[in-house]
Amino acid sequence: MRNVIKAIRDEKLIGIIRENSTEKAIEIANAYIEGGIKIIEMVTPIEAIKEIAKNNEIFVARGGIITREQAIEAININAKLLVSPILQMGLVRLSSGYKTPLILTATTPNEAYMAWQARIPLIKIYPIKDLGGPGYIEELLRPMNFLNVMPTGSIKTEDIKNYINAGATAVGLGRELYLNKSYDEIKNAAKRAVEAAKG
Repeated sequence: MRNVIKAIRDEKLIGIIRENSTEKAIEIANAYIEGGIKIIEMVTPIEAIKEIAKNNEIFVARGGIITREQAIEAININAKLLVSPILQMGLVRLSSGYKTPLILTATTPNEAYMAWQARIPLIKIYPIKDLGGPGYIEELLRPMNFLNVMPTGSIKTEDIKNYINAGATAVGLGRELYLNKSYDEIKNAAKRAVEAAKG
């Protein structure tokens, strides 16, 4: 099985789920999987993450991690990736010790550089729409093209290619794929996103 970071580089897409209902989160994740999404970040009840993590063909990330306890809980249920919505540098040593990759979130160039210095393999840039979209990624990478970044936040499927062309390693999509959609609609939205990312 591929390393999760290599999988992200190859797939160029992470499907994100923010959902309080375990049942609904599992349903969305299964629709993503049917649509071809291989890496799923779940900000959901732990039971949903545990269920989807049973699928050995999929890389499951636990999102929304702020505390050490949340990180350890995720590792114990076989999450392959830890994702923090902030620049939580306190998780770096834990991630290294457990050999579970960590994604931290940055907004400014200084924060992105700090994450890179901490050897974070992929840096989430959020909220990208408010920061300026693909143009912000271009500006961020112009002096620091060694950064591996993943923009997230209100990205539309039709914009995926623009972010990749701007230099993003991958793109994270969430509500665009599942909000107010049926199972089949989510599956089809996932398919379109996968195609756009591989474009």
